[in-house]
Amino acid sequence: MKRVTIILTLVLCFALTGGAYAQRCLPGMRGIQVTGGMVDGFYSSSTDSETGYSFGVSMATYARHGNKWVFGAEYLQRYYPYKDIRLPVAQFTAEGGYFLNIISDPSKTFFLSLGGSAVAGYETVNWGEKLLFDGSTLQSRDRFVYGGAITLEMETYLTDRVVLLLTGRERILFGSDVSKFHTQFGIGLRFMLN
Repeated sequence: MKRVTIILTLVLCFALTGGAYAQRCLPGMRGIQVTGGMVDGFYSSSTDSETGYSFGVSMATYARHGNKWVFGAEYLQRYYPYKDIRLPVAQFTAEGGYFLNIISDPSKTFFLSLGGSAVAGYETVNWGEKLLFDGSTLQSRDRFVYGGAITLEMETYLTDRVVLLLTGRERILFGSDVSKFHTQFGIGLRFMLN
């Protein structure tokens, strides 16, 4: 009887060789995501470049139907040319928002989401230095900023625990002395925790 059980088990193992897929995007699943990207164009170290870069970290918690809540923090730095130098404007922001799953494939490997977020934080111009090298004085001040963001995010599972993210977003922040709108695009990874 023992011999028949072993043979039957081996036959079933070879007969049922189809792949098994992990369950993805179930309500309550969480992941930590790290993102980085360009701001208002492609970053360049040239002194006449007005672009910048950003990076952030956030927590994504899935809701029903592949939708998700995202809460996190982001650092954004953009440059403004002035004579032979570039003046940095940096923003430290916190963000919270909801993303709706627009499209997904049947195997739950590819998702396209549209999200809206509330954003608030602090902006510093030239790291608080008002006096420039040529004696000019900056009129822009460091201050608190607030507003929102609209994000289009594509995600694809590389493994059951690692997700590749491609994002495009538009931020509007009120209270800024320099610029209210910023277009961002970037790439990131999400590491699923449960």
